Amino acid sequence: MTTKYTEDHEWITVDGDIATVGITHHAQDALGDVVFVDLPAVGATFAQKDVAGVVESVKAAADVYMPIDGEIVEVNEDLRNDPALANSDPLGAGWFFKVKLSNAAQLDALLDETAYKAFAG
Repeated sequence: MTTKYTEDHEWITVDGDIATVGITHHAQDALGDVVFVDLPAVGATFAQKDVAGVVESVKAAADVYMPIDGEIVEVNEDLRNDPALANSDPLGAGWFFKVKLSNAAQLDALLDETAYKAFAG
């Protein structure tokens, strides 16, 4: 599996033609305690950089952007029921949604871990 990152602080891990998307440690640190997530509908399709969800914290609300073109195939109901998972395990149990890739070539333009760490500082 390959994990890539966006400059909007989402991560995407690809396994075949299905990718899992969430927010990074940097994003959850900046937001503070997450209290609500708005997840997309299963079956919805999005273009890269479309707003696919919202995460709200005690400090602010932030959009969650689609890292690549695709169709939502699953959302994390556990996260909807316990938004704090985005803080406690953002790269694991705090994932937001899974998407069926429409254009895998878009992954090439995303950041690898080294480049993301340099970007996020």
